[in-house]
Amino acid sequence: MNANAAQLPLEWIANPRASRDETCRALDRLMPPDITRIARQLHRQLEGYRMSPLKSLSGLAATLGVGGLWVKDESERLSLNSFKVLGGSFALYQFLRKRLGIRDRELTVSELKSPKVRAQLGDICFATATDGNHGRGVAWAAMELGFRCVVYVHERTSQPRIRAIQEYGAEVKVISGTYDDAVRAITSDAAVHGWQIISDTSWEGYEDIPCWVMQGYTTLLAEIQEQLAGQGISQPTHVFVQAGVGALAASVAGYYRKLFGAQRPTMIVVEPDKAACLFESVRRNDGRPHSVAGTLDTIMAGLACGDPSPLAWDVLIRCADVFLSCPDFVAAKGMRIYGVPVAGDPFIVSGESGAVTLGALTYVAEFAGLVDLKRQLRLGPDSQILLINTEGNTDPDHFRRVVWEGGNPVPQEFRRQAD
Repeated sequence: MNANAAQLPLEWIANPRASRDETCRALDRLMPPDITRIARQLHRQLEGYRMSPLKSLSGLAATLGVGGLWVKDESERLSLNSFKVLGGSFALYQFLRKRLGIRDRELTVSELKSPKVRAQLGDICFATATDGNHGRGVAWAAMELGFRCVVYVHERTSQPRIRAIQEYGAEVKVISGTYDDAVRAITSDAAVHGWQIISDTSWEGYEDIPCWVMQGYTTLLAEIQEQLAGQGISQPTHVFVQAGVGALAASVAGYYRKLFGAQRPTMIVVEPDKAACLFESVRRNDGRPHSVAGTLDTIMAGLACGDPSPLAWDVLIRCADVFLSCPDFVAAKGMRIYGVPVAGDPFIVSGESGAVTLGALTYVAEFAGLVDLKRQLRLGPDSQILLINTEGNTDPDHFRRVVWEGGNPVPQEFRRQAD
């Protein structure tokens, strides 16, 4: 773990329990054989599906002294501005397939929409808690299949994010407190009203659906591998992935561990410092997930989670190498770099949660006080680094405040020095 954290733009801690070849039962459950093919088969049937682009930032890579920098741009996913729909739609599909008692074959989307199957399924209301993107994805999937949807959000959720959920027919209820309070509220209310929860976080007795959500994310990872192969690259050497409850991070880490085993990429998990529950869990080093308290007041709304998903944690504790805790200005810097790219690089629209990994990478690559971390990660000219832009401009007012008006500026001591 880094010393003198107050003098650094981010904190980091190496995971002493990370492994490249040790058996992991949680990973075997998350990534059973053929699950990625099944998820992709479903997603390819969705209206408007196409692979989101994998963009090369070769100019920035040269500036940072690394071999390649690749960004999977999920802001272009199904016009939903986020990757979350992949998990929500696959969880709905798996739930409906199980409810129909079909185990020997896969269903088509056309079958699920057919009058005969709808009559068998009856009236179902899907429910979830969200910071914005997951709720929008579940609402979209429920609407596409003709089901009702209720979404709980916390009191700091912006109006643009609420309206984006309502656009897909969902009923939205605002809950006092944090995202974790919204999760607890909808868990209680769903039991009373008979709603079916589709959550991306797990708790005791509720693991199948969060597992399906994480499996749904493997579609974007399989796409990445195809797109990298088209560039003559077999795999990334490093992956920086953001985390809230840890579902995406566990999916990414688990996918690459299953695919490449001991040769997997180095995995770096990035969190906001106001909601760094995974970082705190690694810091305690007792092998268990731990929550963090407080208001979770960060601009990275999609990552503002105080309670880690135990299901995701069980994978990350074995498959993630380093955890970073970042203040808001790191994410804001990442948004501005994406928006004002190095000459020749593509322009990328990225929200706060989408951009924090890029901001973190720039500091790891360039900031003198993080040289030990850079050395431990072996970042250099041979590195092929993968980032995932998990969201686009999901809150226009806040996006303009950061990008147009310079909100959350980089403190003077952490600014890049002129050559």
